[in-house]
Amino acid sequence: MSDLLRQTIKANRSGQLAALPSVCSAHPLVLEASMRLAGALGQPLIVEATSNQVNQFGGYTGMKPADFAAFVKDIAALSDFDTANLVFGGDHLGPQVWRASPAAGAMAKAETLVADYVRAGFTKIHLDCSEGCQGEPAQVDDVTSAVRAAQLAVICEQTAANPAKLSYMVGTEVPPPGGAHGDGEEVTPTAPAAAEATLQAHFNAFDAAGIPQAKARIVALVVQPGVEFSPTEVHHLPKGGNAALRAMLTPYEGLCFEAHSTDYQHPSAYPALAEMGFAIHKVGPALTHAYRQALYALDAVCPSSNLPVVMEGLMLANPAHWQSHYHGDAATQKKLRHMGLADRIRYYWAQPEAIEAVEALMISIDKHAANLAPYFSAETTARAAELQTSGQALAKAFVMAEIQQALMPYFISEGAHG
Repeated sequence: MSDLLRQTIKANRSGQLAALPSVCSAHPLVLEASMRLAGALGQPLIVEATSNQVNQFGGYTGMKPADFAAFVKDIAALSDFDTANLVFGGDHLGPQVWRASPAAGAMAKAETLVADYVRAGFTKIHLDCSEGCQGEPAQVDDVTSAVRAAQLAVICEQTAANPAKLSYMVGTEVPPPGGAHGDGEEVTPTAPAAAEATLQAHFNAFDAAGIPQAKARIVALVVQPGVEFSPTEVHHLPKGGNAALRAMLTPYEGLCFEAHSTDYQHPSAYPALAEMGFAIHKVGPALTHAYRQALYALDAVCPSSNLPVVMEGLMLANPAHWQSHYHGDAATQKKLRHMGLADRIRYYWAQPEAIEAVEALMISIDKHAANLAPYFSAETTARAAELQTSGQALAKAFVMAEIQQALMPYFISEGAHG
């Protein structure tokens, strides 16, 4: 429910160490592991879908918003996770998927997109119109972005059975959906004046669009704290925080920051982000990266498995998901296909050949249980043992444990760890 999000923001703004992880993934085991961990900790969870992942045409997952909501609820039931503690988020909702077209047509499709998300029960709505359409700059200015965001907010307000339950995220200093900065690029934190200008542009646009009441539903501003990752490197949170950026929030009750691309940060970064006013921490590729790490570790001790070979074949047969992201010689590209931090391999796990290979590996691993210890950390092994005690099979327990180890630092709320 949206109330969970606003309660966390209120706690953060009151000085408590409070933030929510926002899991942006459509992988069923990632979602199950995340929900089981959140449930064990007694914490809420945000689950997000992006506009290129889930839309009215199916996106790359083949799911429309209502399909994704039902899919997540089924996993919640499997995970014994109370959906009352689940927030559904729509990320990068705007014209991005259709930006090769003229703006008018792209925005018409974006209107249908947000309406479908709201009808499906998504309450956390990231209005992102920052990327230009055909004939426009790659990034449009604040005013243009805000006017288009307000156009979509009007649709959301008209579509929702109870608009008061909606929570809007706005902001233009975000990476493109599914993308990240290239290797060697600098990441510049958002200046407080720029954040203020973005917020005011959206307030003005909401007024001009005839929805002044919806300004109170803008609860988060997506800005850059200085964290990012590329295929080969992580830009870690700068030391010392950013008191000036936090101070920008002071006049705005109920408003927080949202951080994107927080994957692979040091555990200490998440409480530091919370102290800076970031009450929402998005994560995705780091969790499927952990999934891949666990599977390849299991494969290494199972002589009958050939999972990396299967995945290499799938990626070479359809290079569209990685080719523009990975560069270098043939050996470098091969390594990045499997181990790159951008984790473009995640687009291939749902293919039938991959599913079959993973299932065969999971079945075979019982014969090699004694050989697993060198391939997993002591913490992952201990967590896997706990999961086995609760009824999980050996292979699934290790895979879920690896995912949970990656997600665990995100639960930084006071008292979250009992």
